[in-house]
Amino acid sequence: MPTLDTPVNYVRGVGPRVAELLAAKGIQTAEDLLYHLPFRYEDRQNPRSLDELKPGETASVIAEVRGAALLRTRRGPLFELTLGQGRCAMKCIWFHASYLEGKFRAGQTVAVYGKVEPSRSTSNFKMIQPQFEVLPDATDDAETRLLEVGRITPVYESLGGSRLASRWQRKVIFNLLEAVRGAVPECLPREMLARLDLPAREAALRAVHFPAEGTPFAQLQSSSTPAHRRLIFEELFFLELGLELKRRRMKQRAGIAFATDDKAREAIREVLPFHPTVAQKRALGEIAADMRAPTPMRRLLQGDVGSGKTIVAFQAMLVAMENGYQAALMAPTEILAIQHFLAARKLLERSSRHPRIVLLTGSLDENRKRYNRGLINRGEAQLIIGTHALIEEKVEFDRLGLVVVDEQHRFGVMQRFKLMKKPGQAEPDVLVMTATPIPRTLALSLYGDLDLSVLDELPPGRTPIVTRRVPGERTAEVWEFVRKQAAQGRQAYIVYPVIEGSKDDQPELDFSHDPEDGTAPPLSAPGKLARKGKTAELFPGAVQEARPAAKSGLKSAVEMYEILRAGPLAGLRLGLIHGRLDADEKDVIMRRFQRGEIDVLVATTVIEVGVDVPNATVMVVEHAERFGLAQLHQLRGRVGRGAAKSYCLLITGGRVSPLGEERLNAMVRTQDGFELAELDLTLRGPGEFFGTRQAGLPEFRVANLVRDRQLLELAKQEAAQFAAQPGPAVTEAERARVWARLKEAWQRRYGLVEAG
Repeated sequence: MPTLDTPVNYVRGVGPRVAELLAAKGIQTAEDLLYHLPFRYEDRQNPRSLDELKPGETASVIAEVRGAALLRTRRGPLFELTLGQGRCAMKCIWFHASYLEGKFRAGQTVAVYGKVEPSRSTSNFKMIQPQFEVLPDATDDAETRLLEVGRITPVYESLGGSRLASRWQRKVIFNLLEAVRGAVPECLPREMLARLDLPAREAALRAVHFPAEGTPFAQLQSSSTPAHRRLIFEELFFLELGLELKRRRMKQRAGIAFATDDKAREAIREVLPFHPTVAQKRALGEIAADMRAPTPMRRLLQGDVGSGKTIVAFQAMLVAMENGYQAALMAPTEILAIQHFLAARKLLERSSRHPRIVLLTGSLDENRKRYNRGLINRGEAQLIIGTHALIEEKVEFDRLGLVVVDEQHRFGVMQRFKLMKKPGQAEPDVLVMTATPIPRTLALSLYGDLDLSVLDELPPGRTPIVTRRVPGERTAEVWEFVRKQAAQGRQAYIVYPVIEGSKDDQPELDFSHDPEDGTAPPLSAPGKLARKGKTAELFPGAVQEARPAAKSGLKSAVEMYEILRAGPLAGLRLGLIHGRLDADEKDVIMRRFQRGEIDVLVATTVIEVGVDVPNATVMVVEHAERFGLAQLHQLRGRVGRGAAKSYCLLITGGRVSPLGEERLNAMVRTQDGFELAELDLTLRGPGEFFGTRQAGLPEFRVANLVRDRQLLELAKQEAAQFAAQPGPAVTEAERARVWARLKEAWQRRYGLVEAG
């Protein structure tokens, strides 16, 4: 009899060849197969009749095949299927679908699922590109007919072509559930299940795959049945329990007890460029308290654009340096490392201590790298800024006390900090500094083992930024507006997505990956976030919607710098900055811009982080539809840093996808970075929001961080309570099962910590 640990190739109906296909999808055991849940359901108990359908709704329909034909058109083959019920008929159309020829025959019963649209032909309705399944007939066995018709039927994502489609999965999973009946071990305490009103594990698995008659269909489609909630909670509970355990173990390690005395406070006061906000004081106080403790600090510093995260991080690094330790700042890219290096050099030039700052990145020549590594090893460099080059084995720190890390290096790197200290030394403190605000939902899961400091206040003097969308054909009016601002003594940025020509080998690129055809559906109705008419206040007659433009290449910074200097912005002082310039060249250009010697800075996203020019009042972004939401928000944050009214003008360069519309309209609607981050998470999903592999975000089997936020909060509370004191109703055997399950889940599924 199989168990949940049985390799999937020994499950009935699988075998070695199919097991290889399943392994590519992360399904290696019987348990993995059972946790591959349906992504939707079809109500085949009471199928919808064609005369009930309404245009615009998404529906599941079971009908008889009346005819099928492969049509040749100028745009390619088009397959047309006619379904009927009595006198009613419906057309189903698939583009470029030669593979469907011969798939259907008259008299077959077919289930289709898709959006209902009105039809101009003799049929009542049509569906474009619907999902379909040919239902069993009298020639199929009784088990197949039982699983396919007359019930609520699960629909699964394919595990490898038509061979492993829904019908195959239904049969294999049904047989597997029968084979393990009564033998699925419970992994949560009975007291917890009763208190939270959640079903047992085996019952939940059965109810999710093969719902009982009468199960509310809306709950099934939204994954909110008690069975779904149980499995989602289970996954999130063990994630949060692992994070809680990791956090508690960190508190038991030996760290550095830094002194935060008058000497350290004076070093901080020397370099502060402005009076800190209440939020900055609070965050620094929390960080300082951690640094005073004899255990290693593990803290997340989270804040919106312009909230002053970098200043707080530098203050913390000054505390470490005043105590005779080295501080290191690690950025995810060379561009950001250089930006931090320039910012540190500018900030700390006011310090009477004159700490030595060195930059260590992969592109430095070997002689410079060797020289800088020597400075680090001998303790002659107090502040070290770089990329992942900081954790190479050749780099040996003399006395490392504090590491500040960009969140993209969150997991995988933390363990490798051991390379950064000499044997016998205490663990350095670690401060994870976010580049963009992280929605609370992600912070709970991705950073659940860190303490959290939030900068929720902007420094005084920051003014709201007027944000407008402008279609590409009105660009001339934008240049006239820039000239007017320059005439008033103001400065402007103009940002392009590429440096020059082809987009190959251009590190600034961080395009939003929308479908090229723009067919991805928005999560809210088109235009829902738009405020029509607002653009007209700045440019009379301008419209919100981007008009179709002729296909052309992307405008580049180098080319547009020459065009603007000789044409629309002739007479103004223009500068050019991009990622291919070395650190000194960038420094010279930025200092000239900051001194007001440059009116308009043409740039790539190299200016996204770390630039503070209070006199800059205009941010123009060309091809704005090609940028991600977080990136647009970061760029907008470069202006509005002084008392003068500031503007962010988003120029669209042609057709905009529905997701692009959502992003641009949201930029016009709000300047709240946390709200935009929540929307970004919703639009892109948690994996793409961070980049799952880069960030270490676990790949959930059943949970969805956007959909299951309330269950995540509940799981965190329950995990903290269980780790502290499970309660008298929880037996020793149940505790042992929870810890055993945690160890297996974290080691195999997440690989983030060894629990148990």
